Amino acid sequence: MNIIDQQVKALIHKELDRQRRGIELIASENFASYQVVTSMGSWLTNKYAEGYPGKRYYGGCEVVDEIESLAIERLCKLFGADFANVQPHSGAQANMAVQLSILKPGDTLLGLDLAHGGHLSHGSPVNMSGKYYTVVSYGLDSEGRVDLNQVRELALKHKPKLIICGASAYSRDWDYQTFRSIADEIDATLLADIAHPAGLIVSKQLNNPIPHCHIITSTTHKTLRGPRGGIIVMGKDFPNRIGKKDKKGNTIPMSNLLNSAVFPGIQGGPLEHIIASKAIAFGEALDPSFTIYSKQVIQNAAFLSQSLVTQGLRIVSGGTDNHLMLVDLQSKNITGKEAENLLIKADITTNKNMIPNDPQPANTTSGIRLGTAAMTSRGFKETDFAKVSEWITRLIERRNDESFIHSVKLEINEYMRKFPLYPEVES
Repeated sequence: MNIIDQQVKALIHKELDRQRRGIELIASENFASYQVVTSMGSWLTNKYAEGYPGKRYYGGCEVVDEIESLAIERLCKLFGADFANVQPHSGAQANMAVQLSILKPGDTLLGLDLAHGGHLSHGSPVNMSGKYYTVVSYGLDSEGRVDLNQVRELALKHKPKLIICGASAYSRDWDYQTFRSIADEIDATLLADIAHPAGLIVSKQLNNPIPHCHIITSTTHKTLRGPRGGIIVMGKDFPNRIGKKDKKGNTIPMSNLLNSAVFPGIQGGPLEHIIASKAIAFGEALDPSFTIYSKQVIQNAAFLSQSLVTQGLRIVSGGTDNHLMLVDLQSKNITGKEAENLLIKADITTNKNMIPNDPQPANTTSGIRLGTAAMTSRGFKETDFAKVSEWITRLIERRNDESFIHSVKLEINEYMRKFPLYPEVES
């Protein structure tokens, strides 16, 4: 990177060193390719491009129109979709745009409870979605799986206009077909938020929401392994479900409402340098090698999950179908916050996370969330995750032994030398 500001350059390289020497297990993180990373730092950031390709509010957008159109084309091909919006700055803003398109303040939405693995933008009271709409939340059953009977009961009782299936800490695949049948019973719109499993879905390793869900939102930086950002896609466009009409009395297509909700509804100018990086990531995901990667992500997650169970830890829902798992730490007499702080001392990065019916508060938690997407990008296989399982359990068992923690840190740092990260960049 050709950075002249030496203070900032030193900090950027300091972060690269942190990433290189440690084990990254945060389920919402990944390592984008070098071309994705470097394309974000281009002169495209200089261009203001409010609007959409061919319909901008500024001149000089002919090139960024080509870039954004390419991103849309690749994303539609990736999902088998007819419509895509690549402008949302994040998954949360993609969700906000959908809600703005379908709901009025006070309308009811039904989503997974945050305490059971849901997301802030699915109706948390601290989020816009919880402040502007009436929220009803479904949860997990005694086996740690989405309680579809409860979903149906709540839907029939409260008649939400929007039902959201998706999560930030749920390790099982989703039954989109049953969700759709529930939505159809009450004429609700069904949104699938696939921010976490998107890459595993487009590589055909998990159920596909496209045939069943009206609208799909996602991030691009988790299992899709792209830049940080959001997207909205639809398998087929359809007349909007809130009866909004144009000046001629024609029902406006849903795609028009979604586009208008993103801009000018919640955002100004799109980040065309990020959209270029999204286009690159979508191209990478279309390559057959991405399917090989996705399969390995799932194999690694299943192996790590089972290894931790063997070590005496409980996995919520008993295992995983995707890239992540929620680990219940109560049997080890340690909180999620304590475990997160402990593991970072040894250069293992995780995040504390609530478990269903957690006795601890949200800033402490009884669990940690682990994911395998990032380390699979570094080249980890099952044998490497066997080491990860061993390190985690040994550290928890000897958490008061600072010299032991330091020795594990050194062992991990040496181990990670076998898995270079961005070798194009000198240390």
